[in-house]
Amino acid sequence: MNEPTAAAAGAAPMAPLDSAPAAAPLLRRMAAFLYEGVLLFGVTFATGLVFAVAMHQNNAMKLRSALIAVEFVVVGLYFIVLWVRSGQTLPMKTWHLRLVNNDGAAVSPRRALVRYLASYAWFLPPLALAGALRLPSAWAIFGLVAGWIVLYALAALLHPRRQFWHDALCGTAIVTARPLAPLPQ
Repeated sequence: MNEPTAAAAGAAPMAPLDSAPAAAPLLRRMAAFLYEGVLLFGVTFATGLVFAVAMHQNNAMKLRSALIAVEFVVVGLYFIVLWVRSGQTLPMKTWHLRLVNNDGAAVSPRRALVRYLASYAWFLPPLALAGALRLPSAWAIFGLVAGWIVLYALAALLHPRRQFWHDALCGTAIVTARPLAPLPQ
């Protein structure tokens, strides 16, 4: 019986495990994740400020849905443009990481978009659960999200190539990116 190939089924082609790029160390990826959060705080704050001034928003609840949509697009553009251009955001450069396809090639805009959407697996499940449980405090929600992030990161250790599961879904990998020249001693 002939099995359909991944390419014929419309899925992202997977490279064999022995030729696929090796995963960067988990601690380095998580350090970049935390640094990314700090950087995104500034990006989202600036976006919110420009939006509030441009839209004459004098109340936080006024145009809230529109602000959320704008923030979603701006953060998406931040990641997609940088991943396609160089495979790296500033935190990824700092921690010597690069996003590549499973074959080691640069990421296409479509694949970067799919990865951006799939990366919400870091946050949406615990936030949905917090809403369903009607958690009483911000600290309870924070604890649930933080616990999920730790479990999701550790789940990468269960993957054969130690990649995050949204990377496995998208056919991407976070690999170690060596500096072009050795650092002076």
